[in-house]
Amino acid sequence: MDATQEEFANPFGMDLDCENCPELCGRRDRVVHGFGDVGAEFLVVGERPTAAAERNGIPFTGEGGGERVQSILADLGFVRSSPDAAEPDVQNVFFTNLTRCRHPNREPTDEEVTTCEPFLNAEIRMINPQIIVAVGERALRELAVAYTTRRPDSFDVAAEHATTIRGRGFEIVPMREPESMSDEEADAFVEHMRENVLSRDYRQTKGRRSR
Repeated sequence: MDATQEEFANPFGMDLDCENCPELCGRRDRVVHGFGDVGAEFLVVGERPTAAAERNGIPFTGEGGGERVQSILADLGFVRSSPDAAEPDVQNVFFTNLTRCRHPNREPTDEEVTTCEPFLNAEIRMINPQIIVAVGERALRELAVAYTTRRPDSFDVAAEHATTIRGRGFEIVPMREPESMSDEEADAFVEHMRENVLSRDYRQTKGRRSR
């Protein structure tokens, strides 16, 4: 963690009262911006906050997939707290989503993803990660279409889970939705990260920004 960083939660001070998506303002409990190390080399991006993440105000926390992601990243050394922690203790990783508000009855619309895009773009620009973990089909497609030369219909998160896709300025490592991920797929993701990502120069710098 950078010496000047004071908060893990919403460290860039993004708008917590955003009203850019009228259909979400009355249905959300809160706006959930990114959380983590602002100097991270690893960025984890999902589609939207889960119900638990909305309660905690922190992406990828609580039941509904958050604990699974926290457990996987703890195995890799990025998380030093228990998987059920409402505010995880992290190093060299930042968590965020395509959209910052949760509608309780539906997924984000394309318009809502586009409206939220400046938040994500700002985080990517300021963090400048080496690796982006795209969690789920929607996150993979949005990121890969924006940052690779492949066709939108060529992405399949189930087929590309635990692989590396070359992007412009960073690499994308797809992860299946944690709620539907099998234990074997979780193990495959950890193995791919250890053998094909952390075994490179990232291992030399991981942990240099410890809290």
